[in-house]
Amino acid sequence: MNNDGVLSQEEIDALLSGNLMQNNAQEDVKLSNFEKDALGEIGNITMGTAATTLSTLLRKRVSITTPHVMVTSREKLQSDYPLPYVVAEVRYTEGLSGTNILTIKQEDAAVIADLMMGGTGQVADHSLDELRLSAVGEAMNQMMGSATTSLSSMFNTRIDIAPPKLMIMDFGKENLELSADYEEIVAIKFKMEIEDLVDSEIIQIIPLEAARNMVNMLMGGTVEESSAAAVLEMEETAPKAVQEQVRDTVYSEPEPAAAAKSPPPPPPPPGQEVWSDPLYADIPSGVKRGGGVVVQPAQFAPLRESYTGQMPNNINLIMDVPLEVTVELGKTRKTIREVLELGQGSIIQLDKMAGEPVDLLVNGKLIAKGEVVVIDENYGIRITTIISPMDRMSKLQ
Repeated sequence: MNNDGVLSQEEIDALLSGNLMQNNAQEDVKLSNFEKDALGEIGNITMGTAATTLSTLLRKRVSITTPHVMVTSREKLQSDYPLPYVVAEVRYTEGLSGTNILTIKQEDAAVIADLMMGGTGQVADHSLDELRLSAVGEAMNQMMGSATTSLSSMFNTRIDIAPPKLMIMDFGKENLELSADYEEIVAIKFKMEIEDLVDSEIIQIIPLEAARNMVNMLMGGTVEESSAAAVLEMEETAPKAVQEQVRDTVYSEPEPAAAAKSPPPPPPPPGQEVWSDPLYADIPSGVKRGGGVVVQPAQFAPLRESYTGQMPNNINLIMDVPLEVTVELGKTRKTIREVLELGQGSIIQLDKMAGEPVDLLVNGKLIAKGEVVVIDENYGIRITTIISPMDRMSKLQ
């Protein structure tokens, strides 16, 4: 510090560098690199599907790639991006709880609106009236719908969303009003390109707790593994006090009372070898150990004959389903000219010979052949041949 009490540039840089390292350490504790990678992969898949949908709507090549995940706050996000944005808030109605927010620059939204309305995308005025904002809302609704479908397939569960709520906000002048869930947020930035019209970015905002839940769902709910990964990632960067606190939380020992209640292990059966090494304590005597790898002979269940022609037990469930049975005397091909020349008394020659068996079809599938008979002045068919499964398969091909 100078004599006049003013900090030098070197001192300012040192302070800023120290604050930045401390912020990065705190961020690593809040979200591990493993969780960031998982969120980035989720964003890659969902936004890739959204880009395909937007490309179809705009009839332009659209690319949304390169996710960058960071933990931040509402105030810092707005200070880093003091620009007018179109904000779409999407609320989950099934499968997931809460909301997430998608933001896009107003000038990019103006290009999308112009393309949605049949324009060229070359716009000088980036203002959005009610009609253009509605066009942007429809585009983002389709994008988030397709992204949610991908999310449903990824998590193997049904996920539904409500139509997004749109608003235009200048992050440099207005405060982004968010619920209490957004006290700590995860911002995922994507690079967005629309041919030669847009080269910008789009930001997805998710509450920190919701982001962690998504990672746990992706990994099958392994909360303990995610917590352990967070500890390993923060060991080199987090302050010592934070490390000790997180280790105490994740690796806490069981209570003595609980440990005392655990029954002692049963003695080994007679003749079974017990390894002195605790690593191999549970290995039976028939299993051999060598080279640090535990191996044992493969055992397979005996093969049993099964009768494939047996009728399923639940066949009664569909016994009353109606089927359409058709008898085909024959068929032929005619040109449009020949069909137009048909009149009363015209004769059409079929491809079957007189006395040749006719085809019996069930729901359009050939299953049998037979001969035509007359029953009480009505035509009928006497089954002469049942088509084998192999013949049915060859006709399907």
